[in-house]
Amino acid sequence: MLSFALGAWAGDPDADAAAAPALRTALIVFAPADESQLAGVAGLSIGIMSASQGQYSQTQLLLDIGQGARIASSAYPTPRPPVLSLVVSGAGSGATDAGATGTGASVMGATVAGWRAARRRAQAAPQLLQPGLLASQIPGGAGYAGLTGAATGDSVLAAESDGHVAAVSLGPASTLLARIATLLRSERLVIADLPTGVEGHADLLALARGRAANELLLVVQRVERGSAGELLWAAAAGLAGGADRELSSQSTNERGLIASFDLAPTILDYLGLRPIPPEVRGKPIVTDGPLHSASLRSLIARLRVIGGRRLPALGFLLGAWALLATLAAPWARWRARAMRVGALGVLWAPVTVLVPAALEPSAAVEYATITLVCLALGALTDALVPWPRAVLAPAVVAVVVLTADALAGTQLLMRSMLGPDPILGARFYGLGNELKSGLAVLVAAAVAAALFPATRDRRAALAMVGAGVLLAIVEGSARIGAGVGGVILVSFGFAVATIMLLPGALTRRRGLVVLVAPAVGLVVLAGIDLATSHGAGHFTGSVLDASSAGELRDVIVRRYSAAWDELRNHAMPVASAVALVCAGLGIRRRARLLTPVADDPAWFAALAGGLAAGVVGALVEDSGPVLFVVVVFALGCVLTYLWGRPPVEVEITGAPSPELRIPS
Repeated sequence: MLSFALGAWAGDPDADAAAAPALRTALIVFAPADESQLAGVAGLSIGIMSASQGQYSQTQLLLDIGQGARIASSAYPTPRPPVLSLVVSGAGSGATDAGATGTGASVMGATVAGWRAARRRAQAAPQLLQPGLLASQIPGGAGYAGLTGAATGDSVLAAESDGHVAAVSLGPASTLLARIATLLRSERLVIADLPTGVEGHADLLALARGRAANELLLVVQRVERGSAGELLWAAAAGLAGGADRELSSQSTNERGLIASFDLAPTILDYLGLRPIPPEVRGKPIVTDGPLHSASLRSLIARLRVIGGRRLPALGFLLGAWALLATLAAPWARWRARAMRVGALGVLWAPVTVLVPAALEPSAAVEYATITLVCLALGALTDALVPWPRAVLAPAVVAVVVLTADALAGTQLLMRSMLGPDPILGARFYGLGNELKSGLAVLVAAAVAAALFPATRDRRAALAMVGAGVLLAIVEGSARIGAGVGGVILVSFGFAVATIMLLPGALTRRRGLVVLVAPAVGLVVLAGIDLATSHGAGHFTGSVLDASSAGELRDVIVRRYSAAWDELRNHAMPVASAVALVCAGLGIRRRARLLTPVADDPAWFAALAGGLAAGVVGALVEDSGPVLFVVVVFALGCVLTYLWGRPPVEVEITGAPSPELRIPS
């Protein structure tokens, strides 16, 4: 609630009593303010808010905030929500005449036109969504303060589940602060639109200065129609932990980053309206470390360019490798070296992309940096580590460095080309789907490299099991990988590889072990999640917190809907078809493919396990075919490295032998 100063300015004779109400209140204001303007308001903690999952629209943002949950826009029957508008219905229940306060406006009830269509659209979505859930949880409903003659679309956030808005106050900008104060005396939650320009900034300063000790102030950036709004600035005052700090939440698990659906649980938690409904999927916003404005500005600028640079960066790297192979083609020894260096360079990419993530250079410099560092590390590794053990280096370094980045909170992976890409609004921390499957191939190949030359025995099988358990922990831990699908694909893939390394024939018992391995991995992940993240990890949020079998079904349906959408997206149908053909040819000619390592059982098991991980990953992850394509690509790089075996001259005294040279 606003302070005594605002109450007295409004001419309220009961300002002394209103300054210290018994109940807590919450005020959400939408303002056309960026970080520089928010940072100029004393007492605000600031963060970047993920405002959408998929294509951004202001109406969908408001619906997501109000229901405390969201899904990809493509998962709805219609990607864009229906047009919603405020229809004032006259004096509402308990309405008071605001004219006595000098505002010249009345507090009225209203309804939102188009609300039934929004409800039907949400009910048809593959998740339990309840538009208006937030306002419905507030005793007496919520109020809205807007400007006469201006857009009132933000009033959608004040609508209850039936589309009713308990109180609406419309009037000139000059009376806005007084009207907000009037609403806060009767409503525990108020949504308000601030004017543009200097007047709006002055209102925001006044609201922050006049905030009472029992009031939560939330500020959300309002962007112009047609502007990109996937990432918006947000601010808060009144949270535990003090002012002038950076915002975070358990939804994002990243310093300085929150999500739109975190606002509802934050408000309900602050107002003491517990328990929070299970349909609310967000987590309360918290403060996390002192405010560093320059760091936040660089973070949002970085996040906005990552998506557009991914494919060009890969294209530059592969193009440079192709050029290197072309130049070396006339000479067998150099041709083999180019194959090894290029393949190892690509396998070093999970580590190399962290370098420009720290430097945040221009696009051209980033492409050049990734390409040159990858090839340089490939050449150095090939020179220092004998064939075929060189894949050990990028595998070990990748697991160690990515784990250290997650535990230290340096956010390099999130800022990198292979990070989770928070601008998409689905994942904010941990390993992205590309890395989940790619690391499975890389680590399995590293085990084969360490065992070479190997035999089928329990020692080799135990080595594969150990590596699989370690990788499953890394990919599944809430503080590191945070990937439910990662645990499943790693468990299945490494179980396949382990069975293939055990002596003896394949039995039903061994086949059952392979099938049960993902379930065991999930049980272990649940334990890790509960122990390390106090039940707030990715697995808990998506599976353990499911309140019914129907809600768990919704999770599964949502994943496969997203996977199907990914399959139809851009060039993915062609890429998936090519990957399937390559995988089929590889299986058919598997003996030929392993000629460089003389049908070594460890390499055979590693490649088979990697392919199995890709197949299962495509079936259990919401990115679907992306994981399979990445696995086939990674397997192709590993095989290229093996086929780049350096020629070896063998001198034999006595009778000449036709096999003096191992073919490259």
